[in-house]
Amino acid sequence: METVLSENRRIIAIGDIHGCISTLRTLMASINPQKEDQLVFLGDLIDRGDFSKQVIDYLIELNEACSCHFIMGNHEWLVLDYLENREPMKWFINGGQATLASYGIRDISEMPQEHLDFIRSFRYFIETPNYFFTHGGLDPELSVRDNMRYYKPEELCWQRVHMRKTFIESRNFKWEKTLVCAHTPVAEPIVQERLIAIDTGCVYIENPLLGKLTAVILPEREIIQTENCEE
Repeated sequence: METVLSENRRIIAIGDIHGCISTLRTLMASINPQKEDQLVFLGDLIDRGDFSKQVIDYLIELNEACSCHFIMGNHEWLVLDYLENREPMKWFINGGQATLASYGIRDISEMPQEHLDFIRSFRYFIETPNYFFTHGGLDPELSVRDNMRYYKPEELCWQRVHMRKTFIESRNFKWEKTLVCAHTPVAEPIVQERLIAIDTGCVYIENPLLGKLTAVILPEREIIQTENCEE
């Protein structure tokens, strides 16, 4: 896992996967990442879908072959919180039992150590001169620096205020960089000067407006999508 994300090479950010391994494989085939490309996975790799273990296996292997960067999603945070505090209900009501089922285990402490270490290595945000990558988002009424000052890193996993209609329509964001985020499902990716939001609800196939996995290529801002193709 690389620690430095460079704007001198193409950056490809991928939205919430939620255990949808076939859809992820299809999207990656469409992207066809090249040797110099950098992949940023924006979190929520697990839970809700049926194949969280397979997603983690795939990404650990991909991390050996490509330049990958992994952001902590609220669902990864829930796993770590459960491991620390042994209170499962918050995780379970957010799809955690599907993750246990994918491993064939009854408790997350039985997850392979390699997978736990992998999740623990995720970062809450990655910042470059022109972009700020995180799972949830930033407070739209504060600069990047003030967000860092007033919010705990894990709170960035849950932030949704910037996705309110008033901010989307006014585009009145106080941060100085382009925020690239996921977390809040939208029917179509939001691509604005200061906001790129690409969670298109891959796992929510029952909603006709959602059910797509989305990536954005930077700096071109090209969108690549695939429909959920899980069996």
